[in-house]
Amino acid sequence: MRDMLPKLFFVHFRQTSLIAEASSHVAGFVTGFVSQTFPEEAYIHFIGVNPQFRRENVGRTLCEHFFTVVRPLGCKVVRCVTSPVNRNSVAFWLRMGFATEPADVNVDGLCVAKDYDGIGEDRVLFVMQLGVKR
Repeated sequence: MRDMLPKLFFVHFRQTSLIAEASSHVAGFVTGFVSQTFPEEAYIHFIGVNPQFRRENVGRTLCEHFFTVVRPLGCKVVRCVTSPVNRNSVAFWLRMGFATEPADVNVDGLCVAKDYDGIGEDRVLFVMQLGVKR
């Protein structure tokens, strides 16, 4: 799983890029950072869970640890995005307590930002206020 992300995340965003290990295996990871533009906001770039460890709350645990890391850094908001066709990802972020942000269009009941990452690259934008009970 370490090969899924460029090394730069674990070098330049070491404090906010986390790996969970179990029985000498990588169980999962989350990479994120504090926004340089909006220092009260953190962004989760990517999360992955080893299929052997799914349904064991690895993703939830990693995200919650990420929240505990960025709160003392002054973050009050966490954001992330995903593709609207990745329904597993959409469901995960909603279970984590993230809300979808208003966007351009509604697709099957989901707010979608059209062409967010380029032409044809639609995204669902998520936001969570830290400190708000999930």
